Amino acid sequence: MALRGINYDVGTRTGRYLSRVAFDLDETRRDLTVIRDELHCDAVRVSGTDSQRLLAATEIALELGLEVWLSPQVHDADADETLANAVALARAAEELGSRRIVFLVGCELTLFMRGILKGDTLAERLRPQQLLRMRLLGAHNKPLNAFLGKAAREVRAVFDGRVSYASAPIEKVDWAPFDFVCVDTYRGKRNRDDFGERFRRHLAYGKPVYATEVGCCAYRGAEERGAMAWAILGPDGETLNGHYERDEELQAREVLDLLRILDAEGAAGAFVFTFAAPQLPYRADDPVRDLDLASYAVVRTFDDGHWEPKRLFHGLAARNGPRAGQDRP
Repeated sequence: MALRGINYDVGTRTGRYLSRVAFDLDETRRDLTVIRDELHCDAVRVSGTDSQRLLAATEIALELGLEVWLSPQVHDADADETLANAVALARAAEELGSRRIVFLVGCELTLFMRGILKGDTLAERLRPQQLLRMRLLGAHNKPLNAFLGKAAREVRAVFDGRVSYASAPIEKVDWAPFDFVCVDTYRGKRNRDDFGERFRRHLAYGKPVYATEVGCCAYRGAEERGAMAWAILGPDGETLNGHYERDEELQAREVLDLLRILDAEGAAGAFVFTFAAPQLPYRADDPVRDLDLASYAVVRTFDDGHWEPKRLFHGLAARNGPRAGQDRP
């Protein structure tokens, strides 16, 4: 696999929830240096809501020699707000050096943007009956592609680099306006036996195909839940909705196997989701409040803010290995 990447979230707001409350430039530099020197990644997908945080992290990553896939995520905004934010961010990114930045005009917008599905919030748009209608009718694809075509044109007008979109598997994207095909892809009970085959279909577009998200939580049964494994969080967001058995070996096996399959299927690269989830702290002595179990992170974060590697961290480091000239003293 040519590109070895990981997601780095600077803080994504979904309703009242913010995935990273504190944002510190020194800590960000430390994390990105670890991503480069210990995880041996070539690229980082910098995602989040606040444009200033996104640009600051992008600038640091570029200084460290990482390729940046810049991924704004303004959840629950309408189409006009989403587009205006993307264009403004793309204009600012152009000044940082577009040759080393891939700009993602959005992420799974059928779900995260208002206006394609009914519902003002993500929870409303994720109702089972809506997801079933998506699968059966596909009516979301026409308005999605209308938006994406406009977004690609307007972003390219201010940004001279490569442009794509992080799609959900349920979205049938018209990839003509984009440089790459990108899909956030997870394995669960429904696609356990044909994960590779489903990914392979994206090669038919004749463009490089990247997995912009691939991951698994670290508890028994998470491998069956795929992209919804986080949904063990209780309604209060402070406890889990039951008792779950931590299994970091399972997380490592699952993600490394998915990367192996993606490699075999001809993926141009993959971004593991995600480096850290600081608002989902690890609490081994209080299993019901061990929110890290609901995270896909490769490190566990403690209440005081420091983090430690999980088994997957070490597995990724060994899998990636240093490339000649990549690591620095």
